Amino acid sequence: MAVTAALVKELRERTGAGMMDCKKALTETNGDIELAIENMRKSGAAKAAKKAGNIAAEGTILIKEGNGFAALLEVNCQTDFVAKDANFLGFANQVLDAAAESKADIDALKAQFEETRVALVAKIGENINVRRVEYIDGDKLSSYRHGDRIGVVVVGEADEETLKQVAMHVAASKPEFVNPEDVPADVVEKEKAVQVEIAMNEGKPAEIAEKMVVGRMKKFTGEISLTGQAFIMEPKKTVGEMLKEKGASVSTFVRLEVGEGIE
Repeated sequence: MAVTAALVKELRERTGAGMMDCKKALTETNGDIELAIENMRKSGAAKAAKKAGNIAAEGTILIKEGNGFAALLEVNCQTDFVAKDANFLGFANQVLDAAAESKADIDALKAQFEETRVALVAKIGENINVRRVEYIDGDKLSSYRHGDRIGVVVVGEADEETLKQVAMHVAASKPEFVNPEDVPADVVEKEKAVQVEIAMNEGKPAEIAEKMVVGRMKKFTGEISLTGQAFIMEPKKTVGEMLKEKGASVSTFVRLEVGEGIE
């Protein structure tokens, strides 16, 4: 029996699975929809598809250092209980090992592990998502995981202890940029417009508001950049001042936190 678009549509509606999965299942059964459903249930594809609509905002951040680089991976599930499950963590580490070996992008990793993921969803009963992977290069780097939910890698010219402390600072203080001057002009302008409006709403004339905002903008770019922030281990100094004292520098960093940006 020919695999028609109508058959694929019916199978999608009945299982909640994706179009390509349905087409493949129907091709394998020569258009026998009942057998296709049975096969999809056995493989876990139908169950995994039904779980796919569930928001997976728990999970883990894993880090693996290689020769001159590190890989950071986020894998999500629905509950913190499953985030600690040995099967879930085994799967996440398998994906991480493959990422560190091949430096594959997220789409390639998802494709590579889709069958394993589907089987795991069927076994555990929760939606699981290989969400994102980041690679960071550097001769001197340090990684830090704060529990299972936050992962940081810092690259720079410094001793191991200093880089580790900076990584811990990044985990706690969430800087968005390395230096204040790295903050893009459009981000600065957007914040400046907000601050000018706030000052004018306070009854300040426009020219006074503009002058006031210059100081506020310096504070703003400092607060969102690593070197401008107060160092968590010695708050009277900025991270930049601490690094300067040690003749050290940081060139880049990556910080991932489980679930950030998931609605």
